Amino acid sequence: MRLPVLALAAGLTLQAHAQQPVVAEAPLRAHLSFLADDLFEGRGTGQRGGDLAVRYLETQAAVIGLKPLADGSYRQSVKIEGSKLLAGSFVRFDTPDGKSITPANATEIVFGTQGGKENVVIDAPLVFVGYGARAPEENNWDDYKGVDVKGKILVMMVNDPQPTADEPNRFAGKAYTYYGRWLYKYEEAVRQGAAGALLIHTTPSASYAWNVPATSFSHERFHLAGSGNPVEGWLQEDTARKLFAAGGFDLDALRAQAERRDFRPIDLKLKVHAELKSAIRQIEQFNVAGIIPGTDAKLKQEAVIYSAHWDHLGMDEGMRGAGHGDQIWNGAIDNASGAAALLAMAAEAVKHPAKRTQVFLWPAAEEQGLLGSAAYVGNPAWPLNKTTADLNLDSMNFVGKTRDIGVAGAERSSLYEAAGGVAKQMGLTLAPAIPDLSGAYFRADHFNFAKAGIPAFNVGSAVFSGDGYFDFTKDQAKSRERLVAFKKDYHQPSDEYHADWDLSGMVQQAQFTLNLGYAVANAPTMQSWKAGDAFGKVKR
Repeated sequence: MRLPVLALAAGLTLQAHAQQPVVAEAPLRAHLSFLADDLFEGRGTGQRGGDLAVRYLETQAAVIGLKPLADGSYRQSVKIEGSKLLAGSFVRFDTPDGKSITPANATEIVFGTQGGKENVVIDAPLVFVGYGARAPEENNWDDYKGVDVKGKILVMMVNDPQPTADEPNRFAGKAYTYYGRWLYKYEEAVRQGAAGALLIHTTPSASYAWNVPATSFSHERFHLAGSGNPVEGWLQEDTARKLFAAGGFDLDALRAQAERRDFRPIDLKLKVHAELKSAIRQIEQFNVAGIIPGTDAKLKQEAVIYSAHWDHLGMDEGMRGAGHGDQIWNGAIDNASGAAALLAMAAEAVKHPAKRTQVFLWPAAEEQGLLGSAAYVGNPAWPLNKTTADLNLDSMNFVGKTRDIGVAGAERSSLYEAAGGVAKQMGLTLAPAIPDLSGAYFRADHFNFAKAGIPAFNVGSAVFSGDGYFDFTKDQAKSRERLVAFKKDYHQPSDEYHADWDLSGMVQQAQFTLNLGYAVANAPTMQSWKAGDAFGKVKR
């Protein structure tokens, strides 16, 4: 009787192995090279290249065999308002002694409108509001202190109030919180009724150089249709220092005051005169989503989501074919890589349904402030309280295989334990946790799911892993050097596909994400947040 038992066990092992989806490199590379091709013109929001990307993704979803949404389509509408600053726009600062300072656009200041008006003329006082944060859970930290800032232009610092000897863990210590993000600061200015908001840029506080906001504001900018700031932008640190001095203030002294709980907004004694002329348009973009129904009679009512945004920065329409050099922001790594990986993963997953439903989601307009994922959360294809997790892929590993995998943000929930189990099965270790000094957790689409109370994180991103701390299996020094070197290509036309890339690490990352998705999809219970986590409650 012993031989049949052993044979049965061997058969079950082989059956289980045969049912394990295996991500293939060839389709991943093909999708990546195609989506990053000049043909797609950088997959810009509101541009022809973006429309082509949506059409390609929905066609591939149908070919793969993903099921469409309830309305029979793979598309989910995202209503967006676009704004492009026109020539002749300026922001002037009038000083108490009757002089004027007009910073040069693009080099000293960048600005635009999200208020939906083609012509904006504003005269308003300039008020320093420190970090511009209102955080009830941080012992009621409030940089506004009840001061009425309606109709005023606010200037504020990026990042969070820093830890002190008395409060070493305030605002997550030296890590970044959502209150430090530019997006939060603009949102809070709107809630306060301000006429606008200007952020003081430093590379350490923003975690990226001036070229990033400069590039963003040189393109058409977007937000979900609705209210926004009439004026918003960034100031170079030297520009801010000059403006503060013109009003009789020392920037560094006010920065020091802003670290204190008793800080109150400060009128900088400067008047802002802004004239903005903008091309405004209302457009419809689309998330792309496909579904693999679950097999368990009860658990199939719940779902795990895999996400990766399809968009990048597009191209300057006025320079199409005009001999201006490379004006296409191809976004090969950011994020044709993630979009391609999801297609390769879905092609295998559809052959092997899990107990829970699996949703493959390609959000739109991530580069414009996570707009597509915000729209999805506002009108989900799957009930949020029946969504166990979101596993996001953004800017994937193009260097080579590693012995570890990054799971930053997973520690907030039971996903960390699940990730540890999957890593062990794959012969990997979890990359060491490091403080989130750049706010990476708040910079990708998974964050909108987290804000809605769904356990979520960005899986294994090597590009934003500090200085490339991953343990590569080949030529560690050279591999890390290549990874760190990508920083100069980030949000630049030079983020292009290269045929000599070693995609073994990207395949490994995609396989880990898919394996983790199966572990979550087949688990007896839904994933949960760790006790006390700020996002630990489903909001809808």
